[in-house]
Amino acid sequence: MKAIIFSLLGWMMLPVMDGFAKYLSADLPVLQITWARYFFTVAFTLPIMFFFYNKQLVWSDKPKLQILRGLILLCANICFFYAISIIPLAKALTLAFVAPLIVTAFSPILLKEKVGVRRWMAVIIGFIGSLVVIRPGFLEINLASLAALGTGIMYGFYLIITRKLSTSDNPLLTLLLTGLVGAVIVSFIVPFIWVKPTINQWSMMAGIGVFACIGHLFLILSLKYADASKLAPLGYTEIIPNVIIGYYFFGNFPDNWTFLGLLIIVISGIYISRREVMIKKT
Repeated sequence: MKAIIFSLLGWMMLPVMDGFAKYLSADLPVLQITWARYFFTVAFTLPIMFFFYNKQLVWSDKPKLQILRGLILLCANICFFYAISIIPLAKALTLAFVAPLIVTAFSPILLKEKVGVRRWMAVIIGFIGSLVVIRPGFLEINLASLAALGTGIMYGFYLIITRKLSTSDNPLLTLLLTGLVGAVIVSFIVPFIWVKPTINQWSMMAGIGVFACIGHLFLILSLKYADASKLAPLGYTEIIPNVIIGYYFFGNFPDNWTFLGLLIIVISGIYISRREVMIKKT
């Protein structure tokens, strides 16, 4: 029960971060918002790590893989923040939900895992769901929708690398190094596009880091009490606060096609997750 509660709390926190990012994108560059997400996440994560988990912070056995993971997540965050600056939160998140399908599609190559016909069918059906949301040929495909889909693709590879690191590196160390990689890289770029924030904007920029930090810490705590494969379907609950925030603060409510695509993608993702659990048991 603790695992479920922590996981749900984590997925409730992250859409708040997205809401702040979307609001700020009306006045601030996407890269500046991305910098805030990383800088303040590291600023809030470091004290927690050193005061409560300092004994678990042992240097990585695979530093190159850690850096690659950080770079992929950075690119995914930039794409997602760009996407939500233009299209509704729910649509962007729905397209990003293809990440578990990417993991399944590439795990035979990168993780040497066997994927059966049923899971391949679920992957194909899930991609059809993403096409339902974009509707190529019926709507003009914009760069923001492609960026949201790109977020899901990159996040899928990020999850594959996370699986590789889970056997050697502490998850808390992985969280910290991922934040540091993003913070260092964006800090070199952000001075060239910096827009002076107001006090209110500074507080929201800090809020992005706070909610990202709290959300990921809850997700890490949940993994202490249950396997990732069992908790994976709970990630789809993120759409609930996402829709609420999008509707209440930005006046965006998903259309029927977005809901249909979401349903197809979620069912495919849950089926894949359940199959993984069953295969592990057998």
